[in-house]
Amino acid sequence: MKPVLRVEHLQGGWDKQLVLDDINLQVGKSEILAIVGRSGCGKSTLMHYLLGLLKPWKGKVLFRDEDIWSSPEALQRARRRWGVTFQSGALLGNLTLLENVMLPLKEYTDLSDRYIKIVAYSKLDTVGLADFADSTPLEVSGGMQKRAGLARSMALDPEVLFFDEPSAGLDPVTSTNLDELIKTINISLGATIVIVTHELTSIFAISDRVIMLDSEAHGIIAVGTAVELRDSSSDERVRAFFGRNLAAEKRSN
Repeated sequence: MKPVLRVEHLQGGWDKQLVLDDINLQVGKSEILAIVGRSGCGKSTLMHYLLGLLKPWKGKVLFRDEDIWSSPEALQRARRRWGVTFQSGALLGNLTLLENVMLPLKEYTDLSDRYIKIVAYSKLDTVGLADFADSTPLEVSGGMQKRAGLARSMALDPEVLFFDEPSAGLDPVTSTNLDELIKTINISLGATIVIVTHELTSIFAISDRVIMLDSEAHGIIAVGTAVELRDSSSDERVRAFFGRNLAAEKRSN
């Protein structure tokens, strides 16, 4: 399968402090890739590089075989085909959910206001929020805010969707519902999805493949399915990460 996203020999970090070194990865079309690891391992930093929010010290990030930093136009073309959902939902509180979803359509398209509303409403309907189109973010639950953020990220029918800790702060039932929604969107729309998460339940429920980062290694220490990494890894760090639920269960018995 030809990759949609590729990272080649990426090196980078913050304020001259090395976080990631010689990162190489590929994300296939319609794949759900989970980026995991302990706090401080560089998950969010890698996401920043994938999104073009940081320029690599060395190496490349390629979308459809084009280096996103080869020109300002290349970066703009890539961002036009991406959707992003942040931990907080990042909704504007003074706008309704419908108006929030309309924002990228107003910025990046020449559609009429009437058609923009139709498209935005359809995206809210996709995530089950059509009845709350006129509500503000503060008038709905945290889970609904996450779904509204997802609707906004889908406004431009992106080829790749990025999620930063989508289940953070949600109760288990709401988190499971969000996982099911993400999986449904992946199947129905064929969207490629990249998720930064530490939630084992989500990792096993929706990911096709997992990469695990480690802070001491400054990079990727394991690649495979969640089941493979849990059951077959010889790396103690990987076994410890994926064995957290089992360890908790033993302590409780």
